[in-house]
Amino acid sequence: MFLSGCFSFIVMLATTCLAQSVKPAYSTSAVVHTEIRNVFYHYTDRIAVHIFWLDGVIRPVRSGQIPIFDDARSFFVAIRSAEIAIASKALSQTLNEHVFAAPDAPLKNIEVSTEGQKLKVKGKLHAKNNLLFETVSTLSVTGDGKIRIHPEKVRAEHLPVKGLMDLLGVEIAKLIDTRKVVGLTAEGNDLILDPEQILPLPRIEGKVSAVQIRGDQVIQIFGRLPAANDRGKVNSMSYRGGQLRFGKLTMNDSDMDLIDLDPEDPFDFYLDHYRQQLAAGYTKITPQFGLRVYMRDYNKLSPRPRH
Repeated sequence: MFLSGCFSFIVMLATTCLAQSVKPAYSTSAVVHTEIRNVFYHYTDRIAVHIFWLDGVIRPVRSGQIPIFDDARSFFVAIRSAEIAIASKALSQTLNEHVFAAPDAPLKNIEVSTEGQKLKVKGKLHAKNNLLFETVSTLSVTGDGKIRIHPEKVRAEHLPVKGLMDLLGVEIAKLIDTRKVVGLTAEGNDLILDPEQILPLPRIEGKVSAVQIRGDQVIQIFGRLPAANDRGKVNSMSYRGGQLRFGKLTMNDSDMDLIDLDPEDPFDFYLDHYRQQLAAGYTKITPQFGLRVYMRDYNKLSPRPRH
């Protein structure tokens, strides 16, 4: 009995030591952490945003699979904190091409501009025989992290109608049917814009904590931003941990940086054409087998790729 007990103890001790000596080949983290600094990110030829800072994680759209960098349908970006700007022209394009893209969408031919801290929107009210309209609105954040557009002035065919609407008890929600619209709902006289849905793929997930107008850009703040001197100075897109497929390479415990060859201006990046940007730069491998990819700005490629 004594010998049997000693033998069992020795086997248990050896098994424990062996288990402690064998380390996993890669991180068991299920997500890929990402940081983006000063990147002009193209969704399409005409829709892009300026990401001053983003901290978040990359998650696969389908459970049990891994994100594929080349395929914007395979992943989404869950934002912890970010500062993202979209110019009025790009916002016009995403409203026309994505939000109100359906043939029977209530608004058409939208043009967005800024007027101080106000947002001006022109277009056609499709449901009312393409009636021309113009609104001047303030922006604020809703309790659930969306953007509230509150019109202070409304004109139709160059005639002021806001006062008449108030007098008759007519609300914008009754004039605009948003059931066939992506990322926009009407609430009384306000329009509620959902940042998680208004842009093309890859999808983002996050709640806006503040919104402001800066020049001709709408600035969206997500979460709490770090101090400017804590954000780093290199124009880059970094990926750490988890599994990520990049081209023909599948990384375990991902360690990859995409770095701007020209740090004097924002990193101009276009996912649909990143291979051309990659081919115009060079790659380094760190002693820890990390990947550092130095890429040419999309707007500096010669010749520019065609769709």
